[in-house]
Amino acid sequence: MIGCQCSTCLSDDPRDRRLRPSILIRTADGKSLLVDAGPDLRMQALSHGLTRVDAILFTHGHADHILGLDDVRRFNSLMRQPMALYGDATTMDEVRGTFSYVFNPDTPKGGGLPQLALFTIAGAFCIGAQEIVPVPIWHGRRPILGLRFGPFAYLTDCSAIPDESFTLLEGVDVAVVGALRYRPHPTHFSVDQALDASRRIGARTTYFTHMCHDLPHEATCARLPAGVTLAYDGLQLDVPD
Repeated sequence: MIGCQCSTCLSDDPRDRRLRPSILIRTADGKSLLVDAGPDLRMQALSHGLTRVDAILFTHGHADHILGLDDVRRFNSLMRQPMALYGDATTMDEVRGTFSYVFNPDTPKGGGLPQLALFTIAGAFCIGAQEIVPVPIWHGRRPILGLRFGPFAYLTDCSAIPDESFTLLEGVDVAVVGALRYRPHPTHFSVDQALDASRRIGARTTYFTHMCHDLPHEATCARLPAGVTLAYDGLQLDVPD
């Protein structure tokens, strides 16, 4: 947190140093799928040696999930193709609006523009051999998407999960669920709400993400029940099909 002197922000524990939430899915057939492209995309890619992204999937179009899109230019060069973007209709409209210069034919090309190919999703779809199931969830009053990849589900920025979406999550083995803080928040799960959701999902293992500085890593994990823990930057999971 900018300018904050709390114990979490001053912590020496590297797990308390959190950039914007994002994940990279490496599929069985060799695809690298990025979920969300926040303002920290460049730093995250450099920190973790990311050299390949075949597509970017968006949960929603808020600034902390899309503002890294200009850095896609480098992946255009590496992959030698436009970047495929997948999201719901609202998110694709927000991408076009926020990055209007990219889609304006009169924009000077001297500085380089990201090459983007937008695909609107409204149900399950495949990238290569990987099926992806959008899971409708609520972020305050706004409908956004969670994403399911076989036995793995990613549900960030969540404040409620509709009953019908729990059906889409049946059989999930590993879940990542947003949990902002202990105190209630109008657009994000509190820890207690995230625990309720994780129990209903029934995954073997649940990781919480999108924590604010109210949740120091070590102390919070010590309070969580078995099978639930905080995620951290650089965490790698192997989720068998």
